[in-house]
Amino acid sequence: MKLFRDYDEKCPLSIEAYAQGLKGHTFQDVIDWAFESFETGKQDASNAVELFGNACRKGGLGNLLEQLYFGYDINSDSSADFKFAGVELKVTPYELRRDGSKRAGERLVLTMISYNEPVEPEFYKSHLWEKCRLLLLVYYLRDKSLDDNLLYHIDYVKLFTPPLSDLKIMEEDYKTIISKIADGKAHELSESDTMYLGACTKGATAAKSTVPQFYNPEVKARKRAFCFKNSYMTTVLNDYIVKDITTYEPIIKDDSILKNKTFAEYITEKINAYVGKSDAELCELFQREYNNNKAQWYDLVFRMLGIKSTKAAEFQKANIVVKAIRLTSTGKMVESSPLPPLSFQQLVSEDWEDSSLYEYLSETKFLFVVYQQEVSHYVLKGCQLWNMPYNDLNVEVQEGWNKIKETIANGLVLRKKQRKNGFVIENNLPKKKDNKIIHIRPHSQKSFYVLEDGEVCGSGTYSDAGKLPDGRWMTKQSFWLNNDYVLSILEKSLTK
Repeated sequence: MKLFRDYDEKCPLSIEAYAQGLKGHTFQDVIDWAFESFETGKQDASNAVELFGNACRKGGLGNLLEQLYFGYDINSDSSADFKFAGVELKVTPYELRRDGSKRAGERLVLTMISYNEPVEPEFYKSHLWEKCRLLLLVYYLRDKSLDDNLLYHIDYVKLFTPPLSDLKIMEEDYKTIISKIADGKAHELSESDTMYLGACTKGATAAKSTVPQFYNPEVKARKRAFCFKNSYMTTVLNDYIVKDITTYEPIIKDDSILKNKTFAEYITEKINAYVGKSDAELCELFQREYNNNKAQWYDLVFRMLGIKSTKAAEFQKANIVVKAIRLTSTGKMVESSPLPPLSFQQLVSEDWEDSSLYEYLSETKFLFVVYQQEVSHYVLKGCQLWNMPYNDLNVEVQEGWNKIKETIANGLVLRKKQRKNGFVIENNLPKKKDNKIIHIRPHSQKSFYVLEDGEVCGSGTYSDAGKLPDGRWMTKQSFWLNNDYVLSILEKSLTK
């Protein structure tokens, strides 16, 4: 293929049309085209492979397209990549799940957050808006079976501007982030503070990437960048880029709804409009079978929000997890709240800020919807949109995580103990009382163990267990949020 770079640098549609030539090809193809088209030597091509194909180099594939395909020099100019057209080029991976569905490979970093100057209070006047208002998204398939990232295939190319309903929420997110910075609390920023727009950390380690804050120079904060969250980018990929049929329904069906209220205010009002109604009354109102199973109270949340399924588009994009909480008649919370299951072998190889638990809790918002028992039914009491505070996550949870990791890595004891009706397998993992926020306990309903001597125990199979670092097998475990910790959050919300 001959490269002529014959696009109009002032016209977004011309840039997009030229970029369409990338579809179905690899990054190595681009290198080959460039050096065939412009008669440079083999040594230059070899240098390009070494320069751009370095998997450790962040942004290498994007730089390759900038320089070799589009023909403009890599620079540190803060304006949009195609400044005359106002277009920002973003080269980003996607991955295939086991079921064949597609997900974004990572969050999309937009621009660094400056701690050297006052914040810009207006989203639409900010440097961030300049960098995200018109994106040329180039998606490539990150195929982990390939050793050479230059062989990754480019599959989708499209101009993208966030729709108005998303921009309303991003504007709220922006205000949340800059308000924290302006209050001198940049060191407490977390991706879970916000919905679609995140403040992700930048730098290899916390020690090497902390800098003084403009508003609080005595306290250093991690370098961060504005980004579109991974969950948001997955929705963009499927709904706007690939144009797959989506099963997600929007809560906001009219953009004018968010003109005078935030998204959080809107969903809180929607649910709280039903406070005082019993689960039986809600089931009758929304024509749902009353069957008293756990899914019932969860399903009702979405019915109250005007969603027929349990998949809300905004929740998918913002990584909001719904938790239906049931209290006893005396206000006690009997059950702790489960988090996703963990991998023993992955856990022992992780550092805290790269761990799956940190990623989940730092990027997830929870919508707690509370029902309280009254006689034979549960009555809706209210709701709260919540994310874990910085100190809770990075002090208490991290401490609990470290102790669990150390036990699994260096000294996990599995002891078979006889009881009247059989036997149990006891372990020395930290208990719920050892940490005020999290604990670890079985995720599977069936137990399964393979002990050090090879003895197999339990009613389950290998699918109910995980392999330990030393080769033994243990019933799958999850981290859980302690019930008394969650209750303390709800008491603050429901007693207002």
